[in-house]
Amino acid sequence: MNGELTPKEIVAKLDKYIIGQHDAKKAVAIALRNRYRRKKINNDLQEEIIPKNILMIGPTGVGKTEIARRLAKITSSPFIKVEVTKFTEVGYVGRDVESIVRDLVETAIRMIKQERVKEVEPKAVKMAEDRILDLMLPVPQKKRENPFEYFMNEDKGENKIADDTYNRINERRERLRNRLISGELDEQIIEISVETQGPQMFEVFSGAGMEEMGVNFQDMFGNLFPPQKKKRKVTVKEAKEILKQEEAHKIIDMEEVASEAITLVENDGIVFLDEIDKIAGREVGNSGPEVSREGVQRDILPIVEGSTIMSKYGPVKTDHILFVAAGAFHVAKPSDLIPELQGRFPIRVELKSLTRDNFKEILLKPRNALTKQYTALLKTEGVQIKFSDDAIDEIAGFAFRVNENTENIGARRLHTIMERLLEDLLFNAPDMEEEEILVDVDYVREQLADVVQDKDLSKYIL
Repeated sequence: MNGELTPKEIVAKLDKYIIGQHDAKKAVAIALRNRYRRKKINNDLQEEIIPKNILMIGPTGVGKTEIARRLAKITSSPFIKVEVTKFTEVGYVGRDVESIVRDLVETAIRMIKQERVKEVEPKAVKMAEDRILDLMLPVPQKKRENPFEYFMNEDKGENKIADDTYNRINERRERLRNRLISGELDEQIIEISVETQGPQMFEVFSGAGMEEMGVNFQDMFGNLFPPQKKKRKVTVKEAKEILKQEEAHKIIDMEEVASEAITLVENDGIVFLDEIDKIAGREVGNSGPEVSREGVQRDILPIVEGSTIMSKYGPVKTDHILFVAAGAFHVAKPSDLIPELQGRFPIRVELKSLTRDNFKEILLKPRNALTKQYTALLKTEGVQIKFSDDAIDEIAGFAFRVNENTENIGARRLHTIMERLLEDLLFNAPDMEEEEILVDVDYVREQLADVVQDKDLSKYIL
């Protein structure tokens, strides 16, 4: 984990993907650095220092989700994004909020398993090669010696012959192994036995919120239910990869993985609660707007405050998980959340609407900028496109105007505009003879002219 990154370094890394929103970046950078600081405290105070959860307020498409997602990638932390509108109060049919933590544990387990697979890869490769060699050139077992010969000290020639044969076959196997490693045999077809991923999971229900928890009978009863196998005909190259993965998973200690995953979640987990403003409305009289909005808030509260959630891998404490909540708050206000929940999000940052200059930077600066994406896509067809500066200005201006005149959906507006702009190029690219195409301001105006002139038509643009 890159725990030693300074707040400035974290912001610099976020700048590569997210334009503007410095206040939000600064807040998450400080929260992340505080985690690292807490781990360096060696006394009882370490347990007392709880993370300062963050509430992001701003319209859609300005970077709220992207900030949280990139933050998790920077730190290699277990991360989960959930829409709180999917959850219902305990007692109603629907997802229980405790499943958020269980899903986070599953994410951590996948992360650690991937790391473990990389660690044991050399050993797994060797074991996979042995299995392929056993199929291509099996080694017969040595002749068993008469146990009485140990006492009688007799040396029989037939045993020596068996040993010579065994050694010759081993020498042939080593030559075959060298050819296998060099890739000479990659296209040869062989038949391998692989374990099938049968329906071994059984759903049971816990008392809290009827949330499902998978129980694996294979784990419960060990080898009482041996894994089923099926035969597959594959190339040697494919067999290497399939058997390598199979052998790697046999080597990995899943109990150790689960224990490490829970520790990782408890200390480094990040939960992004999206659309929190949708459960902020107060209920009026007996006609609640949703299935108990306040009920969902009350259910989320213990997890954010710090509680112990049971998962199939063991209990998980949520005291030091970082919660980042976000919402547009067009209708509701942060003060409409129940006071206890408000108190658990002490850091509030307001993300600003995107300006015309922001749109221009979004098109050019980020590593995953749309102009770079479309250039790479068309390059696969042998077509090289270049965007002139005035074309970028025009696209940015158009996105800004449409957002002002219709719904403001932030940077997502650029996706639709760019797709509309390059629609003909993307359609005709396989048949085009031109290798280089310049997208200039005239091209932009020509492609988007009908939308500019017809305001009714612009309503259909997302």
